[in-house]
Amino acid sequence: MTMFHPKLAELVRRDPRYAYEAYEFVFAALAHTQKMLGRAPREEAEPSDEHHVSGAELVRGACELALHEFGMMAPTVFKQWGITQSDDFGEIVFNLIEGNLMSKTNKDSKADFQGVVNLDIVLKEGFAIRLDESE
Repeated sequence: MTMFHPKLAELVRRDPRYAYEAYEFVFAALAHTQKMLGRAPREEAEPSDEHHVSGAELVRGACELALHEFGMMAPTVFKQWGITQSDDFGEIVFNLIEGNLMSKTNKDSKADFQGVVNLDIVLKEGFAIRLDESE
């Protein structure tokens, strides 16, 4: 469920390449990736370097979450949101950083997101229909 956030709407207005939902998804992908890597902050804890996720890790986590959430529609959803390559995640993240909605370390850069994966290949080859409900 989408919750309207004025700061996200402002980011979309300033950079209309990406849909509002793409920004929301990046937050969900960050939480998913932190959990997947065992770096999720406890609710009462302030985020710290031990919770940091690299650009490459975030892209891979986003692809995994997209396949789980959208299945074979993941490539279509990403394209509708303006995400066509892993570099787009870097653009979104750095827009969020510029809007003070996300933080970075001194080592983080947009280059961390460049060429991490080929989204078309990962999202198409990564999709598998699960016939056994126990998996």
